[in-house]
Amino acid sequence: MTSDQVTPPAFRNTKISYWDGLQANAEAFEISEFYANHPNDLVVVITKDSVNEECIFNALSFITPVETQNSVMRLSPWETLPYDLFSPHQDIISERLSTMNHLLSGRPGVVIMSTATAMQKVPPINYIHGSSFTFAKGDQLQLNKQKLILEGAGYQQTDIVSERGQYASRGSILDLFPMGSEFPIRLDLFDDEVETIRSFDPGTQLTIENLDQFSILPAKEFPFDEDAIKKFRENWHNNFQGDVRRCSVYQDVSNYMTPNGIEFFLPFFFDETANIFDYLQKSSTLIIQHGADEEASNFRSEVGLRWESLRHDIERPILPPDQLYLDTQELESNIANFSVIKINEIDSNDTSSQKSHPIPSLRSETKPELNETEVINFVSKVSQPILFSCSSEGRREMLDSKLLKLGIKTSIVSEFADYLASNDHCITVSQITEGIWNEKVLVLTENELYGTKPNVIKSFANKIIDPEQIIQNLNELSIGAPVVHLEHGIGRYMGLELLDIEGVENEYLTLAYAGSAKLYVPVASLHLISRYSGADEEHAPLHRLGSSQWTKAKRKAAEKIVDVAAELLQAYATREAKRSASLSVDAEDLARFNDEFSFELTQDQESAIEAVLNDLQSERAMDRLVCGDVGFGKTEVAMRAALVAVKSGKQVVILVPTTLLAQQHYDTLKDRFAQWPFIIELVSRLRHKSEIEAVALGCSSGKVDIVVGTHKLFGEDFKFKDLGLVVIDEEHRFGVRQKELIRAFRAQADVLTLTATPIPRTLNMSLGGIRDLSIIATPPAKRLSIKTFVQEKRSDLIKEAINRELMRGGQVFFVHNEVKTIELIAQTLSEQVTEARIGIGHGQMPKRQLEQVMGDFYQRKINVLVCTTIIENGIDIPNANTIIIDRADKFGLAQLHQLRGRVGRSNRQAYAYLLTPEPDAITADATKRLEAIEAAGELGIGFTLATQDMEIRGAGQLLGEEQSGQMESIGFSLYMQMLNKAVEDINQGKIPDLDNPLNEVAKEINLHCSAIIPETYLPDVHHRLMFYKRLANTKTKNEIDALQVEMIDRFGLLPDALKRLFEISALKLLCESHGLQTVEIGQERGKLVFADTTTIEPLSIVKLVQEDSNTYQFEGTSTLITTHQLDSFEDRVQFLDGLINKLTNSHTEAASA
Repeated sequence: MTSDQVTPPAFRNTKISYWDGLQANAEAFEISEFYANHPNDLVVVITKDSVNEECIFNALSFITPVETQNSVMRLSPWETLPYDLFSPHQDIISERLSTMNHLLSGRPGVVIMSTATAMQKVPPINYIHGSSFTFAKGDQLQLNKQKLILEGAGYQQTDIVSERGQYASRGSILDLFPMGSEFPIRLDLFDDEVETIRSFDPGTQLTIENLDQFSILPAKEFPFDEDAIKKFRENWHNNFQGDVRRCSVYQDVSNYMTPNGIEFFLPFFFDETANIFDYLQKSSTLIIQHGADEEASNFRSEVGLRWESLRHDIERPILPPDQLYLDTQELESNIANFSVIKINEIDSNDTSSQKSHPIPSLRSETKPELNETEVINFVSKVSQPILFSCSSEGRREMLDSKLLKLGIKTSIVSEFADYLASNDHCITVSQITEGIWNEKVLVLTENELYGTKPNVIKSFANKIIDPEQIIQNLNELSIGAPVVHLEHGIGRYMGLELLDIEGVENEYLTLAYAGSAKLYVPVASLHLISRYSGADEEHAPLHRLGSSQWTKAKRKAAEKIVDVAAELLQAYATREAKRSASLSVDAEDLARFNDEFSFELTQDQESAIEAVLNDLQSERAMDRLVCGDVGFGKTEVAMRAALVAVKSGKQVVILVPTTLLAQQHYDTLKDRFAQWPFIIELVSRLRHKSEIEAVALGCSSGKVDIVVGTHKLFGEDFKFKDLGLVVIDEEHRFGVRQKELIRAFRAQADVLTLTATPIPRTLNMSLGGIRDLSIIATPPAKRLSIKTFVQEKRSDLIKEAINRELMRGGQVFFVHNEVKTIELIAQTLSEQVTEARIGIGHGQMPKRQLEQVMGDFYQRKINVLVCTTIIENGIDIPNANTIIIDRADKFGLAQLHQLRGRVGRSNRQAYAYLLTPEPDAITADATKRLEAIEAAGELGIGFTLATQDMEIRGAGQLLGEEQSGQMESIGFSLYMQMLNKAVEDINQGKIPDLDNPLNEVAKEINLHCSAIIPETYLPDVHHRLMFYKRLANTKTKNEIDALQVEMIDRFGLLPDALKRLFEISALKLLCESHGLQTVEIGQERGKLVFADTTTIEPLSIVKLVQEDSNTYQFEGTSTLITTHQLDSFEDRVQFLDGLINKLTNSHTEAASA
């Protein structure tokens, strides 16, 4: 390896030329120009790293003419570390095989790859050729023989085809999802003849189109038939010594299973491997990015270091680097066989050599918005047309509107070629992330205009979850579900109906009340509606329209709520009075710690971290609940808090409910703080008494910075010199007595609580504002939701589930929560699934034995772990992607969610099987819990499940038992709204209005036109209802704009009726801000009703009537009647807008006079 660690040689070649003076994406433009001038050649671009590879790929995919865009490909990296225990995702393998097949065909094109990918050895050419085949209509095909061929090519049999590399057989039909194909294929056979070939949608399983023929590539980069497995075993024995019975990789392959990481044994399946340069025609041109040679040396050194650290494991031996990767000399000699263009580093001092210009920042310095002055100046100075590039159609519409207001007109184009042919400024949608400016083109992206994170994109692409919205829109409304109308009480949802009233079609929410009465609520008034949550649906009240029943219930609740609000304010005051040390946050330390994190933070994580850091810097004691699904990065939030506390001279305690979770956190902390001089200790039952005593001494003396532990930390031996932060993980797992002891910690320090499913009382306290709440609901990139099945227990189902996971090289949790029968269960499973390596783990085992079992499972020496709920809060095994829970009906909702969260911690599809006895043996509550967990398969659903659990168990109370009745009478959502308003009123010195507790202005606007989401635009009723509700709940114009952008992106450009709905929503905000209760503008007459709280001065209205009595007249004390001729919707909007301006401006002028 020493030869790779010296100064890297630059790539030398007699056929080399250079490109100089290229900025950012100007490289992609030059590559595109080169390919356009050499359309019959293959151009291979070798980038410095995968980040540059993706950037250039995105740019080229747009810049290249549409007729040749399919010729722009990339050879993706596996996205694994060298010698990793993970296998690459099937989609990555699909893309790689498709690219290799293109290279072999000799067809022209542009192929982009990183330096590390170019160094990786690949299958020999004859494997791709020999394992690919084509089917056409009329071909002869023997189904059983074809299934064997598919399995030999690496395809996996499933019941339903949903991912690449799968096939399914039903009678005379063969479904398969070929690698490199956009859609799966369905073959219908008549006897042994292919009668039809159709592509179909994997989601709906419905036909897309008929085909005459199609081609199939192998499913993996290595064969997996009998001959290949025989060759693998021979090569293993020739290369490795040792007992193969202890080598899980060897055993799995021998049993026709593909273990994770098998790709790093690629040479064992072939006589010899190839490199990617063997796939290229000699006439190919290589374009090499600056820094690629240095990156090659660094990568090979990294491979050598990993090999050195991992090669001593006799149970998983690994191949030396030379068998898997080219070294730098081999890379150079392969490159020397082709014509090469090398992109030199740009010299910022030599302006004469620059072929492109740097683009100035045109965004505001203080916030991610356009700097309008800079944009106008820049556009006026340049002499060439500009192409503005946006990331979505919604963003394009928004930017186009803003540019028009600045006097910059643009034409919408879909292709780069359309811009080149135009003499005007253009605007488009593309994935280009950096602009281009040279003599031929000037492209500006949102990066230059807004910064890297435009506001509106955040609001839906990386949406920060609003806890209140989750409560208000907890799940889809089903017919018959109880809902609360603010003015009319609790009814039942009966669906959406389209009604024609006075020749105008609009959509209404239909509610049923007692006595078969119906109420039709305009979709524009959905802010008055919330889903009822309190008692279960069967026992929810049903009010009678027009009776005093609802008014009395609401007033009685309001009276009690005022008392609760006073108590809450006392709790607020106590919390505000509690002081803690204001900790200092060192920006450099945080930046360094951030850089050491190898993953990209999600938007929710960033928001939670920011909130926690603000709490720590405040003198007010922190008491924050961070709720995030399992594996969504709550621990990383706690790490930042711990860093700040320790750097401020404070000690940190991390409390966990189980020994396994303590060990996991301890290992994670040691790893993350490896470069920091912190003393981190562990207290659990797995440690010796003398070790625990030493830790206790270190805590009292101040030598220990961070201690992780279970309830043992509550012992009298543990005193802290200067405790600053307490982190409580999985709070709901602590007992009542332990929670009392936790209160003692709360009195000493800032408190940060982490949980995926907060207990209802904790949730109530957070929603009531006694504690702060942060929600992490954005999954990490490529995380897939867990497929959950609730099924009656059957031995064949269990066997199939385990075999399915083991066939893909994974591991299985089998949860059986009775220690006395757990060994019998394990014995039964070993008889059913003979190839499984089974281990047993439960809390009554000797601690060293339990530790050994868990270690073996982690190291994959066992692949099925039969265990109790001891794994609920502890073990993190990314390779375990199936969990089977026996007697799932005996578990609580939070517990089921926690157990299910043990799987699905990588980017592989995970499965959860909840096994139950026969239906008669399951209680009604258990059935509801199982239905809730099965329905809630989405990522980030933990918070929602906790609120649902609250309904199943009864809403409970915030500060006393007597409140539960009031909450049930009006519903949890309305109760919380009324409580927050009462707190706000008391805080401001106001007396809460018991008859109108929310001070709600009935914002009703009727412009006598159809303003709906048409069914043809969005057919799904639940989606329509959700968007109506979201639009009704908007509070600002920015929120309306963001929702408009989202709908355009998801469903296409807005139809006229929907545009009108958005316009009316914006007008509603305007009317509400001025205290207008009702607005009705028709073709000839209109009516404005002013609320008592209106901000418009009565004198302004009087003046208006006096000046134009033909148009305006009074009716009563609070109503203004208008007479006019307004034929179109646009005329009515303009009239209303102008009228409000007159009234408000008149007041302003009078005040100034």
